[in-house]
Amino acid sequence: MNADHYCDLIGTSGEMSDLRDEIDRIAQSDAKILITGESGVGKEVVARRIYKHSRRAGRPFVAVNCAGLPETLLESELFGHTKGSFTGAYRDRPGQFEVADQGTVFLDEIGEMSLRMQGLLLRFVETGEIQKVGMDRNLRTVNVRVVSATNRSLKEMIAKRTFREDLYYRLDVIHLEVPPLRQHKDDLPDLIDHFMTRFSRNGCMGKTFDPKASAMLANYPWPGNVRELENAIENLVVTSRNAVIQVDDLPEAIRTSRSVGVRPKKERRRTVADDLYKQVIDGRESFWTSVYPMYMRRDITRSSVRDLVRRVLMDARGNYKIVTRLFNLEPTEYKRLMNFLRTHDCLVPFKEYR
Repeated sequence: MNADHYCDLIGTSGEMSDLRDEIDRIAQSDAKILITGESGVGKEVVARRIYKHSRRAGRPFVAVNCAGLPETLLESELFGHTKGSFTGAYRDRPGQFEVADQGTVFLDEIGEMSLRMQGLLLRFVETGEIQKVGMDRNLRTVNVRVVSATNRSLKEMIAKRTFREDLYYRLDVIHLEVPPLRQHKDDLPDLIDHFMTRFSRNGCMGKTFDPKASAMLANYPWPGNVRELENAIENLVVTSRNAVIQVDDLPEAIRTSRSVGVRPKKERRRTVADDLYKQVIDGRESFWTSVYPMYMRRDITRSSVRDLVRRVLMDARGNYKIVTRLFNLEPTEYKRLMNFLRTHDCLVPFKEYR
């Protein structure tokens, strides 16, 4: 959704109107901003509004999902790398901080960064110096505005020592909390009208809602927030056969909901282990040709391999011989696999899965 249009749509309720005014007020500042809120509330949309109304508008805006890459690839993505610094590095490549010089970098899901990456980010935030992967000295200094976002409680992570307190205070110069949709339902009609118009323009017939269906939408708690609403409206516009959308046309989750006002569970973030699991189970790739090379290149961590083993061990009900088969290995490779897992501290106790 267009950032300005979204912020205009959410201006009918007092809480969101105050947030919109705050966004516009701080946009001209160059201070670092931390945006928090549940998944789907529109944190990146808010970040783009800040950028568009800032003095850096017209300069690059770069968004990086910190949860979408393993640690070593994230380092390369942010800081760049030199030719030959790792397998596949066929040429020098600038990082996103260098690309965004004089502009804005949006770091989404900042709470998913490893402690090592947090240390590298802290140094960059303090100095603006970039050291590419494969270089033994700093390449250059850049000037970017850092806007970060997370749906996690960084203060709880600090207490658990999984997030650096010094980095938190560097990023949290200005704090914006984006409330969930259930807390500003006065904006719901305008958002629904916007999405109905938008998706109807994509070749679908214009439709309206039966009053009972409208009431059900209003009473639903929207645990996925604006993102869930957008997907629901697109589904209704495309799949409903009637010009007037009835209760029976609504998604089952909305029709069967009895949890109005209940705080939803936090959305489970996709992990590196999820991708590895898909490679070996769905893609039928061998552990030795897919997971092992990535681990040895340090593209993935020991923790990711252990999480993969834990998940497959659950499927195998604690039987490592079945794990060997699920890893698409021959039975004769059982001992080799077990030796590898023991040597690299990736062996998970099997008894709890039986």
